[in-house]
Amino acid sequence: MINKLNNKNTETVNIIFAVFQKSYAIEAKLIGALNFPPLARNAEDIKKSETTFYGFTENECLAAVIEVNINNECIDICSLTVDPSYFKKGIASKLINHVLTMGDISLARVETAVANTPAINLYKKHGFVEFKRWTPSHGIEKLAMSVIT
Repeated sequence: MINKLNNKNTETVNIIFAVFQKSYAIEAKLIGALNFPPLARNAEDIKKSETTFYGFTENECLAAVIEVNINNECIDICSLTVDPSYFKKGIASKLINHVLTMGDISLARVETAVANTPAINLYKKHGFVEFKRWTPSHGIEKLAMSVIT
């Protein structure tokens, strides 16, 4: 089940934070990053965020979170994390489909590490195509992808 999450509620924020930490620890290892910026994000950062969070719940547990920013007809996927105990169940695809079919969205964008092949393949499966590559100051090469919805 997918629901909007209240990131102003401390208990909810702590659960989101736990999913982020578990998922991003796996991603950091996958891409070989010793200093992975998403792992530095704390619960207070999540609570202060003006983005929108949706969660996929299974057996009353938060299994995955997608964080988005909607601006006019464009949706930016800011983060998509799945608790490792729920990997390979199609949950990330369900969350992507959910946000791509919300309202009057005509364009969706996402950024990820160039070395994050599983994420890139997931987004390609949903029609996303690469449009930009760069290396930010933290040194992890990134790419941006988009899809017209």
